[in-house]
Amino acid sequence: MIQRYFLQLSYKGTNYHGWQIQPNAISVQEVMEDALSKILREKIAVVGAGRTDTGVHASYFILHFEAENKIPENLDLVYKLNSFLPSDISVQKVWPVNQELHARFSATSRTYHYFISRQKNPFTTEISYTYLKPLDIDKMNEAAQLLFNYEDFTSFSRLHTDVKTNNCKIMQAEWRFEENQLVFVIKADRFLRNMVRAIVGTLLEVGKGKLSINEFCQIIENKDRGLAGASAPAQGLFLVDIGYPEESDQ
Repeated sequence: MIQRYFLQLSYKGTNYHGWQIQPNAISVQEVMEDALSKILREKIAVVGAGRTDTGVHASYFILHFEAENKIPENLDLVYKLNSFLPSDISVQKVWPVNQELHARFSATSRTYHYFISRQKNPFTTEISYTYLKPLDIDKMNEAAQLLFNYEDFTSFSRLHTDVKTNNCKIMQAEWRFEENQLVFVIKADRFLRNMVRAIVGTLLEVGKGKLSINEFCQIIENKDRGLAGASAPAQGLFLVDIGYPEESDQ
């Protein structure tokens, strides 16, 4: 009998061309499918909670897979996977779930953090964006709060994506200071391709004084990606949480 499993993992995206399998480029999905297939000795396909872009990280990520053969109770799959996987991918747990639960479509929310280093630090160059010039954080937070007034975020979406709607419900959006780093926290029911980095890049324009609060609102209302700021660099972005219905818990 086929059994579906959820698997929790984290990864540093520096060496990968995003989550999704790509022709002629290494992806996290490909590495996970290869590891699971070899350890479980059957062809395993995995479905991720979403698609992170090249260089983007995940401290919390969920995938699901199905196995035709029941995983033996004496097989410590987490230990086996972590022994097999490269050092920049780590598995935290694996558990059986209802066949109806889906890593992507059952998710009720996703939370991202974007890290900006406010001082030069050689140890964070791959996991944050270094920006040393002055920023008006209060103005950036004022603009971020206005995101709650909107649903259509076409202005912050990559062009020509295959989605039916550009509407998203934002539940949290704020800037925080944490240990010499500026952190943007954003939570929503769903995100468009490149949306978080486009929002961050545009909010930085507000913080630099190049965009007013009113102009920020106009960019959203005009639904034109060309009017928004450039996307913030990938290395500062982390997927940090994914919400699911209670029945998905182990």
